[in-house]
Amino acid sequence: MSGSKLRQFEALVLKWSLRINLVSKHDLQNLWERHIQDSLALIPYIPSGTPTAIDLGSGAGFPGLVLAIETGIPFTLIESDSRKAAFLLDAARELQAPAKILNCRIETVKCAPAPLITARALAPLDRLLALAVPHLTPDGVCLFPKGRSYEEELKAAEALWRWQVERCKNPFNADACILKLGKIHHAGKPR
Repeated sequence: MSGSKLRQFEALVLKWSLRINLVSKHDLQNLWERHIQDSLALIPYIPSGTPTAIDLGSGAGFPGLVLAIETGIPFTLIESDSRKAAFLLDAARELQAPAKILNCRIETVKCAPAPLITARALAPLDRLLALAVPHLTPDGVCLFPKGRSYEEELKAAEALWRWQVERCKNPFNADACILKLGKIHHAGKPR
């Protein structure tokens, strides 16, 4: 059933992209492979029994809305662009996805921390961790798909952060890596 809902979601992204820039025009031709499959690649790395999750900078719903549709995990999607947030509200309602949409900046969000934080193509890792950690439960994990420069991002973030990291394969993109980060704390402050 979720496969058909994901196809409906794909159709909604294409429809809305005629009016607002949800993804680049070039990516519309391979939306399924480039965005939906790339989002689905996170599923094997979601800890079993995860009750809730937060997706930062959700944009067109990648990966948060895709994961909510496919896994049934209730996601809070945080998106500051009001047009994209309107799309997310419409898509979540139409697809009956377990998603709550917050149209605000990540830094100003007041919501309960979650044991899973996701974000895709939002910011370099050092900045991403600063945005994620306030919303993460102490035992939680972050799943961040990253491109081929992920090792450089890890090295740069080490100046400010400490973590346990698992470098997970993305079966749909050999150049990419999914970073699974846990036990995250600011350098000099054990968590």
